[in-house]
Amino acid sequence: MSARHTGIGRFTSEKARQAFQDAYERAMALWPDDREALDIGTSYGTTRVYRHGAGPGRPIVLLHGHGGNASNWYGLVSGLGLHSPVYAIDTVHDPGGSVQTSPLPDPAVWLEEVLAGLDLDDVHLVGHSYGGWLALGLAVRGSGRLSALTLLDPGGLEKVPARFLLGLVAALFAMRAPPSWKPRLARLLADAALVERPEIMAPVMVGVWAFRSDRTPTRPYTDEELRRVTVPTQVILGGRSRMLRPARALARARLMGSLRRAVIVPGVGHGVPQEVPELVCERITGFGGLRLEETP
Repeated sequence: MSARHTGIGRFTSEKARQAFQDAYERAMALWPDDREALDIGTSYGTTRVYRHGAGPGRPIVLLHGHGGNASNWYGLVSGLGLHSPVYAIDTVHDPGGSVQTSPLPDPAVWLEEVLAGLDLDDVHLVGHSYGGWLALGLAVRGSGRLSALTLLDPGGLEKVPARFLLGLVAALFAMRAPPSWKPRLARLLADAALVERPEIMAPVMVGVWAFRSDRTPTRPYTDEELRRVTVPTQVILGGRSRMLRPARALARARLMGSLRRAVIVPGVGHGVPQEVPELVCERITGFGGLRLEETP
């Protein structure tokens, strides 16, 4: 590999790394004070995981979206922790507390190693956006560590449309708008990031400008791969998602014979866990039904 293409995520400078670290620590301060930071060794580097909660339920493992980190779950972790121990993973090839040392040809292998390092079985795996793609990939692989799967406006169900990338560019410009304009722009662009807490957005924005993940592009899973998913699954889609066309994504999700619940939330964009955290928390903790339930 060339010096410019290593397959390993990196900051563009030490100054940028330190700016990110300062912002990241402020964002993580939104989590409960009793959180525990764990560093799990894998073949691809050290993975940072945060643990909270001691409820009696099966462990819940959270996977954030592209460019995010564990702090993004601050609105759900307290509620989830009342029911179950909660683990939020910093993806090893995104800016966060993890440190990547080797290329990651198959992220499902890395994720399996993380769960093994945590000594977790009977896992309820929850993924948003790119994290949903990761979660779905582990289920396609047939991991025996999973007992349930919750996918929040996930990648992997269809090709990411150009409108999603255009929307990201528009949102970056909108971030510079006066604060009084942002609620209206957030509604117009269906982008909850514009009204997210500044502590959460600060490390994300440093990462946008100063971190190079150098990851392999994602792809939609094939029909045959989706049919291999056997773990009970629920899918929660945003009715105004720019990343998915909800009705088409739902049709592909039905290829999973283990699909138990499918919901399209009207008026909600791609940021499902940020826009409707109470609904997401309720759906995660209450998941376990045996029949398919759909909300158009």
